[in-house]
Amino acid sequence: MAIICFADNEIGRRYLLLSTIWIILNTSMKKGGILTQLPPMALLRWAGLLLATGMVVSSILGWYLELDSPTNRIIIVGCTVVLGLIVYLLSRGEAREKQALAKSREAEIIQRERVMAIINNMSEAVISTDERGMIQTYNAASLNLLDTNLNLTGKQFDEAIALQTITGKRYRLPLAHDSISHPDLRDDLILHQRDETVTIELTRLPIRSALRSHLKSTPRTNGYVFILRDITRAKSLETEKDEFISVVSHELRTPITIAEATLSNLELALSRRDIPSSQLKSYIDDAHEQIIYLARIVNDLSTLSRAERGTDDTPEEIDVSEMVHDLYHEYCPRAERAGLRLDLELAPQLGTVHASRLYLKELLQNFLTNAIKYTRVGTITIIVARTQHGVSFAIKDTGIGIAKSEQAKIFDKFYRSEDYRTRETRGTGLGLYVAAKLAHKLGTRITLTSRLNHGSTFRFVLVDRSADK
Repeated sequence: MAIICFADNEIGRRYLLLSTIWIILNTSMKKGGILTQLPPMALLRWAGLLLATGMVVSSILGWYLELDSPTNRIIIVGCTVVLGLIVYLLSRGEAREKQALAKSREAEIIQRERVMAIINNMSEAVISTDERGMIQTYNAASLNLLDTNLNLTGKQFDEAIALQTITGKRYRLPLAHDSISHPDLRDDLILHQRDETVTIELTRLPIRSALRSHLKSTPRTNGYVFILRDITRAKSLETEKDEFISVVSHELRTPITIAEATLSNLELALSRRDIPSSQLKSYIDDAHEQIIYLARIVNDLSTLSRAERGTDDTPEEIDVSEMVHDLYHEYCPRAERAGLRLDLELAPQLGTVHASRLYLKELLQNFLTNAIKYTRVGTITIIVARTQHGVSFAIKDTGIGIAKSEQAKIFDKFYRSEDYRTRETRGTGLGLYVAAKLAHKLGTRITLTSRLNHGSTFRFVLVDRSADK
């Protein structure tokens, strides 16, 4: 306030103060004015600057020009107004620039948060790097894939993710002087994780600036986005599919070839009169046996397809005793033809179970077929009893048994025991795999008790409604 002393008289000083305050309020408090756009501290600073500037200019003019008349006072006020407007316009322009910059930053933050929300909800690992391969951004799936909680920002991509080729050679990303313009895809990489090896599909996408590409004749890569997918299961399914086609083709080719040769011999024998009828019947029986074997393969494949797709699994009330008796009468003649005895042990009052009739019947048929196939002498017993949790089903035989080293593998697809007695019989290795699938659909699990050369027992418990209650 000491600057006011430069004015010549009291009237001039009062007029100067009133006019300056009026100008500030009149120009700043309007909608969109500087006072409505500045925080409190900045508002005080600008108000002080305007007031001090007006007083300085007015005091200087009054000192040198000795202006004290009404006209002279109007000139002083006019100069103050003009100077205040200039300062106001400059400050308002600066405030608008700051406001625009703040909005731009806010929009950028919102956009980044949206992109990160999308990336973090992706199942694939997404990692962004600069042109030197330094990690800038990554999502949660990246940490899950690498099985780590460490911060990856600022680390070299090759160091953070130790990829290898299928030949065991360390894979390094060719970033230096790299000018790829299209996505680069590789699906032959592996990543070692503690106790397992994961097959990785790596997609590398270049990040390019449209402005830099326009200014320069040679486009420059500003960074990369890497997408990593765990394709271990897909590769495994692909391998299983190829193996499946190979095994099934071989198993189908053999009986078809035998049936074709047998029917050819039968056709030749029919053209001759010296061939006894017993020989002709043997040709027919051989051809029929091969056709039955083909039907079993097709039935296994059909059952497997239904189990994996979950079709025909509608549950119903099943009379356990009635179903088991039907199976006994169906398989008793087969056992007799193989020189075996089929026994039946049923507990009283078995009641009913609520399950898929088709799945339960096919599961029991699978066990009975294997028991007859791998039992040379002795008996096969169907054992059904009610337990605390439901109804227990068991198929017990006196066959060749299963070695302990192979018991954990027999439910794998296409697996067949190395025992020479198993190799003497034909099969696709799908029977017990299908059985495990059916048991899973029925909500139960198969337990195996077996000893080499002393037979095997396959057992499962099916929970019924009465047991649940």
